[in-house]
Amino acid sequence: MRALLVEDNDRLAGLLVTGLRRAGWTADVVDSLDAAIAACRTHQFDAVLLDRGLPDGDGLDMLRALRDAAPPPAILVLTARGGLPERVEGLNRGADDYLVKPVALEELVARLNAAVRRMRGGRRGPILVGRLEYDPISRAVTIGGVPFDPPPRERLLLEHLLQAMPRPLGKEALEERLDSFERGIGSNAVEVYVHRLRRRMEDMRAGVSIETVRGVGYRLRAVD
Repeated sequence: MRALLVEDNDRLAGLLVTGLRRAGWTADVVDSLDAAIAACRTHQFDAVLLDRGLPDGDGLDMLRALRDAAPPPAILVLTARGGLPERVEGLNRGADDYLVKPVALEELVARLNAAVRRMRGGRRGPILVGRLEYDPISRAVTIGGVPFDPPPRERLLLEHLLQAMPRPLGKEALEERLDSFERGIGSNAVEVYVHRLRRRMEDMRAGVSIETVRGVGYRLRAVD
């Protein structure tokens, strides 16, 4: 999943982005409302973490534009303005959650996952394909009951393919989901990650294949 962090404190932004990436998110950061609006016009985000005290205005002024996106991201306000009137204002203007700095990274990730889950229609049961099982609540993946934890971008690739089943996902769509502003991926990166993920699942006898759909992209299917 991909998050946009709108934060003008460089040190805090760096810590949050590092933590989010370790938790399996693709995370990008901008430091102003103008940059955030530009990013949302050209990229699709699952969630936006929005500060209020930005150089060019209050982050809440961006809420309506974010809600008009198709599909809209989950929006979490992350700010030092923690009084009751500020919290009520943020929620009433459209934020899905309102967190006051400082916040533990574990709680932030849990709230992000919960907000995205609500945006996608609530709780969903585990996804089973072959011997592989994916829990969309915890984002845990197991193969034959054994934890399967590939590197972050391979995990994101797997999650997006699982969530799209039985539909295929196009290469461009996968590039968009795996990319980030600071760590752009190469033109053949999707093919590389697909190859690596295929090998890992074959080694664990997952009973799952990443099928190439000519002219379309990739999809998951069970194999004997």
